[in-house]
Amino acid sequence: MDQFRSIESFLTTVECGSIAAAARKMGVTAAAVSQSLRRLENELNVLLLTRTTRRISLTEAGATYYERIKPLVAGLEAAAEEISEREGEATGRLRIAASVAYGRHRIAAIVGRFASMHPKLSVELILADRSVDHVSEDIDISIRFGLLLEPGLIAQKVSTEPMFLCAAPSYLERRGWPSIPDDLGHHDCLTFRFPVDGRQLRWSFNVDGVRVTPVLKSFVMANDIDALVEMAIAGVGITRLGRFIIGDHLDRGRLVPLFTGTHGPRIDPEPFDFYACYLDRRSKSPKVRLFIDYLKQSLRD
Repeated sequence: MDQFRSIESFLTTVECGSIAAAARKMGVTAAAVSQSLRRLENELNVLLLTRTTRRISLTEAGATYYERIKPLVAGLEAAAEEISEREGEATGRLRIAASVAYGRHRIAAIVGRFASMHPKLSVELILADRSVDHVSEDIDISIRFGLLLEPGLIAQKVSTEPMFLCAAPSYLERRGWPSIPDDLGHHDCLTFRFPVDGRQLRWSFNVDGVRVTPVLKSFVMANDIDALVEMAIAGVGITRLGRFIIGDHLDRGRLVPLFTGTHGPRIDPEPFDFYACYLDRRSKSPKVRLFIDYLKQSLRD
């Protein structure tokens, strides 16, 4: 058991880039990781890592050992998960990442129910409006929408979320209703900026089968969806949000949907497609398959 723990410490240190990061990920002290690494090197009678105050790096022997041992450990994990699946149970650790808004409003409850169904599975949900790294952060699944897909990840579509252009009644009384997307250039728009790269999220619409992306007047820009919700409710301007975020506000009349045909023609805001993304080496992982299947079914309900 100690040898397996030492191997885990070695692999995690290499993938995280430092002993301190590996310790945080494993939930132990840096001293414990260092001790495990020394024990492994003593057992093998070879230096695997060179350590400085700033970084660690693989020695030639360490690189060879890493390349040989990594697939063996992955195979052991996959075998354990496959046996557990045959017995009707998921075991091990499952780390799921999602954007803050989608994770909070759509994913969190699903993750909680899934964890309750599989008590032997350790589940962690990471919410972050940035690009997570599946390798260095040991992420099994990341939930992303189309604009944030990355090469090297397998993406499986799990839902299409309708979007609404909306504003508070107080704003519409003060500024009037836009009739077509081009009218938005004369309104105060509340837009979203991607925290990852600083891009402004454009608003696209389907007008008689034609995709239209108007020029906006960005009155306030924010990198947090819930902040845009609060500003819209306060009557600051018009924003575009998912039904999963503002459904209750629409039902209660705090926000009013635009382009519904009541004031001008019906114009459909382009929906968002969300995907479950995972690495190829995890594509056959039972716990990943179980969660994605459950996620897709839950998002359809």
